[in-house]
This record gives sequence, structure tokens and C-alpha cells, in this order.
Amino acid sequence: MTRQIAIFGGSFNPPGAHHREIAARLAEQFDQVIVIPCGPRPDKPATAEIAPIHRATMADLAFGNLPRMTVDLSDLENATFTRSRELQSRFAAQGSVWHVVTHELIQGGSQGKSIIQQQWDRGSELWQQAQFVVVQPRETKLATSDLPPHHRLLPVEKDGEGLHLRAGVFEHRDVSKLLPANVAAYIERYGLYRGGAPRQRAALTLGEPRLELVVDDVNGHAKALAANLASFVHATPELLVTIGGDGTMLGAIRSHWRRRLPLFGWNAGHLGFLLNDEGPLAREPREFVVEHLPLMHVEIEGIDGKIQTALAFNDTWVERATGQTAWIEVVENGQTRIEKLVGDGVLVSTAAGSTAYARAMGATSLPLGTQAFLLVGSNVLRPTSWRPVVLPFDSVIELRAVDENKRPLAAFIDGVPYGNVRRLTARISRVAAVELAFHPDTDLAAKLARIQFPAQ
Repeated sequence: MTRQIAIFGGSFNPPGAHHREIAARLAEQFDQVIVIPCGPRPDKPATAEIAPIHRATMADLAFGNLPRMTVDLSDLENATFTRSRELQSRFAAQGSVWHVVTHELIQGGSQGKSIIQQQWDRGSELWQQAQFVVVQPRETKLATSDLPPHHRLLPVEKDGEGLHLRAGVFEHRDVSKLLPANVAAYIERYGLYRGGAPRQRAALTLGEPRLELVVDDVNGHAKALAANLASFVHATPELLVTIGGDGTMLGAIRSHWRRRLPLFGWNAGHLGFLLNDEGPLAREPREFVVEHLPLMHVEIEGIDGKIQTALAFNDTWVERATGQTAWIEVVENGQTRIEKLVGDGVLVSTAAGSTAYARAMGATSLPLGTQAFLLVGSNVLRPTSWRPVVLPFDSVIELRAVDENKRPLAAFIDGVPYGNVRRLTARISRVAAVELAFHPDTDLAAKLARIQFPAQ
């Protein structure tokens, strides 16, 4: 039988309990449910009021643990709005596509006056040809004549409206019953929908700990520490604890960021810039400070023209792929800054990565959470005396091969090789972020100072 696919698009700003109920009911009836939070929309200016990185996190929190559920963040990452007819084309080869719509969108359908028919791109054509799941809240009556030719009804208990939710949060009213509990906690933690800039650093208090452990298995000390926490390991964790060094934390970030769990690093290695020096259960109450840290979105174009994308938490770079020096064009926000840099390579680093390769290449490390990039050259011959620079967080940085055949560039993303490339483009991700948890008195500045002011 043909796979049945439900496309559930919306602003989900924020995702309410009624959205989760709809998704759960869809999962009972369809082989796959694809939730797609939309990017910026001129007809819905509220989609731009909250940063997409927070909207992406809330969508994962609301829907990510439901069965047969895929949360597609591509519109948020690419700052675009994919219309229903394009979604129809994208997913048609995977099965029978059904578009999930609210009952308001089909009203007036019998007279050709529904929102779908009048306002959607090629809406009249979609009305006749596409398949729709019409959400019907309890006690809402629909005119049978208004229903599209190919439809299913999806009865649900709850109804909701984003503006009501946003206004309730702004006015400090109790809207907890209208939101999934983890979404409500996230909104409170970062002060979303309050009319001001969201917090970058926030407080987190845990009750009886429910943990998941990521342990460096070749580190005997780490395994011994993990044994002390075995009784707190839980099937539904609220904190992911890494035990090892910074490398263990980086691996956990790459593997687990979509789960949107705060990560607590317990240092069983050396300096441990991303880690705590004592365990998560060392004191009562169990209070933490969390740093909200976005990842880099990296796009590379191979020699064959193939495009790949990946995420980096620390850094990404290009370097010479042969014995000859690299020739690299350095571009920021579409403007060429260096026509031909001659050297071994160029690295782009976040503040989190500034204590790693960037520091070894001569850059000054930045405090964790600094909203800036470091751009660092390796063994630069020209321009003469060029030094590392700090760039704004909204920069788009391109590193291009000047002569890809004679002087090819090799690309690396968080140390992972991606082969020879024509171009590497780095910017801050609009959807990928992690929350790193620290004990309140963990002195991150002191750790940084130990390398900035070495002992005499």
C-alpha cells in the first residue's frame, strides 16, 4: 500500500498543546508526519518577532518525541517559506501527500472564497487536486459543502490561537495548560514573548535528577565517575551529562543537539574549557547556569560542484591540499576582503572554539558566549603581517579557492575532513543551538585567564 504522509505546516509561534494534540492524532493515522515551521512570512509579521533558533528549539521540544514524526527545520534555517504546492512536489515521490489545514482555511469553499482558494499560490488548482486533512475542534461545525473534494476530517479536543498564547505570556498570565510543559519551561527560561531581547544566559533548577550519560570509555577516571551516577540514569532524561574532556562534549553536541537537552560536562580530562570541575549532584539544590550557544552552519562546494552542509560547534577551515601554498579569496557578506591570501590555510572559529586551534594559530581567545567570529590565517605569507580578526555574529564568511586545480583546498568541519573544495561558506545557524550547563560558581573567566596569563 502507498505510504500516507501528512504535511503539518505552521508558524508554531509558539507550538501549543493543541498543535501537539493534532500531531499525535496524525501519527495514529499516517505512516509519517512532517512538521514544518515556516520561515519569515510578510503576511505573518509575528514570525520575525522571535529568533528562528528559538522557534526551532520549541518545535523540536513539542513534536520531536512523538512516533513517526519528522520536524523539518529547513525553512527556518534558510529563512524562506515553502508553499504547499512546492511541498506537494517535494514529497510526492515518497507517498500519498495530505496537507493539514485548520477549519478556518476551508470556510467559503463551496463559493470559491476559502483562504486556500483565494490566497494560496495556485490555490484553486490545489483545492481540486490535492488531499487535505481538515482539523475539526470539538463543537466546531463545518458546512459539508465547504469541504475540498479530497479530504479527511481530524476531530480534536483542543483549539488554540498563537496570538492568544503570545499575549498571555507577555501579560504574565498562566498559560501553562495551553503549552507543552517543556515548551512552557523553555519560554520561561529565556524570557521569550516578553517584549525584550531573550536571555543568552539563564537559570536552570532540577528536581530529582534524571540523567543520561556520555562517557569517554578509554578514560578510566571518567568510567569511575560515571559509576557514581548510575542510579540516576533515566529513560526520559532532563540532563545529558558528559564525562571526559572537551572532545567528549563535542561528540555529544554533534550527536545529540536535536534532542534539546541541556548538556553538563564533568571534567575528567585536562583544561576542560566547556566543562565543570565537579559533578552535577555535588550540592543541593541542584541549580545551574545554562549558556545558550548556537552552532555554525557550514556549506561546502566540492570540486565536482556538489553542495554539502554540516554544523560546527568549534571551528571550520580550509587548508592547502598539496605541498604548495594555498591561494584563498576571503569574502565577508559578499565583499572581497582579501583577493589572494597566500599561506597554509584560513580558519573560522566561534567563541567556544577560540581556545582550540584558533588560539594555537595566534588568535586571542574569546569568553564563552561572545557573539562574534574569529577569522585566523595559518602561516600567512601575504598579505604581509595580516593578523586574526574579529567579525560580527551576523557575518557570512566565504573562503574560495583561487586556483582549484593547481592549488586545491581541503575542508574540515570541527576536525572532520570533507575533501577538496571550491568554496566554504560559514555563518551562524538559525536553528542549531545547545545549552551548556554549569554550576553557578564555575568560573569560566578563570579558566580562560589561566591560558591568557600563564604562571611565571
